[in-house]
Amino acid sequence: MTDARWIEVEDDVDSAALHFRNATRLADEGGFDADDLSGYRARMALLHAMQSAHTSLEGGLKRILEILGEEAPVGSQSHLDLIRRAAKPVTVPGHARPAILTPEVARDVDESRRFRHRATHGYDNFDPTRAGPAIEAARRLASSLKPCILAFRDRIDPPLQP
Repeated sequence: MTDARWIEVEDDVDSAALHFRNATRLADEGGFDADDLSGYRARMALLHAMQSAHTSLEGGLKRILEILGEEAPVGSQSHLDLIRRAAKPVTVPGHARPAILTPEVARDVDESRRFRHRATHGYDNFDPTRAGPAIEAARRLASSLKPCILAFRDRIDPPLQP
């Protein structure tokens, strides 16, 4: 690794993995149906953990684009566009890179994005029985995200040899 900015990328990815892992633990604990403070706490904890995980993940992807000298997507579809861009190789005059995310990881990241969108725009309509696909994606991302990002880093910025 020749660019020290990868340190912050790894921090973001580690944070995302931690939040994804803890979100799955919260989902496994359940307790969402209680009509008291404990039910509210369970729902809000899961929503916040998933939102924090995805936000950390996006932060890492944006940092990678910055390292590469690529502009981050902007506009109303920027969250989706960020994942789409990270999931494919980019070749433009003067710049080429492989995909940052594997197809499997990109699918899970997109599921996390959809969950975050629903959570952000519908806290009061949260139905934990419909969160299964996002929780399973989070379960996989907790262990697959960092190896995916590190493999990309090592392809474009190989480790220094002692």
